[in-house]
Amino acid sequence: MKQGVDSTVVGSYPVDINRNRLIHDYFNGVMPSFKPVVKKAVSEMVSAGITLVSDGQTRDPFIHIFARGLKGCRIRKRAEVISTVEHTHPITLNDLAFVRSFLPKHVKLLGLLVGPHTLSESVDNQFYDDKKQLAFDIAAALNKEACAIQSVVDMISIDEPFFVNSYPEYTLDLIKEVRVNVDCPIRLHACGDISDHVSDLVDLPVDVLSHEFAASPQLFDVFKEYESKKNICLGSVRSDQVRVESVKQIIDHVSIAKEVFGDQIIQIAPDCGLRLLPSSVAFKKLQHIEQARELIYGKK
Repeated sequence: MKQGVDSTVVGSYPVDINRNRLIHDYFNGVMPSFKPVVKKAVSEMVSAGITLVSDGQTRDPFIHIFARGLKGCRIRKRAEVISTVEHTHPITLNDLAFVRSFLPKHVKLLGLLVGPHTLSESVDNQFYDDKKQLAFDIAAALNKEACAIQSVVDMISIDEPFFVNSYPEYTLDLIKEVRVNVDCPIRLHACGDISDHVSDLVDLPVDVLSHEFAASPQLFDVFKEYESKKNICLGSVRSDQVRVESVKQIIDHVSIAKEVFGDQIIQIAPDCGLRLLPSSVAFKKLQHIEQARELIYGKK
């Protein structure tokens, strides 16, 4: 893990999908391909200098990516669960293998999983009487996905934005279920002000914790209370604002973080996914993150 500090992303990147073109191609016997969209998103991350990239979550919002791929789920007006949730085939492997095929050798690849709690809270559950059982079936399915992609990626990130709203008492066991037979390093991302749950988060069986330290700088004071040795992915620019932070602002932010975490900071990232920002803004934010990282930690 300690191979220098990476510039990275939480997951999503802005995409411009011509849905009319995809529909036109489909009805004219041409199978639609997302490869150009994936390649554009990844290529922009690489051009910005990011050293640990994702596939950009280009096909769908991340809830739908997994709800479409799991047996027992379907998409209508929203994601629905209509029978037992099971993993029957890899969901993200093809996109990740495609990215790996053109990714420069010096750039690392991040696999992305929706968190089991977040997915269980996001779906319209029409089948399970016990929400806990739904969450554990999802966790078992996500474990199979993690096992399927771990040989292709350098790290897997579990995204649990719903922790800011609720934190079930069985979270530790959920994450353990996702990790079974997974040797690849695991990152856990939870956005928002998760101050109330830091005492639990630092005990989760993950290698890296990723949080919104730019939008929620009060988290620094909370983390000071714990002697955790968890590695940190430092959210350093806002994902909810079009204002582009200067390189100096990011450097100052990292300096504050280093007083709390020291060499536990191994990644510098946006606070959250960038999907809702204009592409030009997202690119500039990533570019400034990498420029700040290089000035603080040196060239990779």
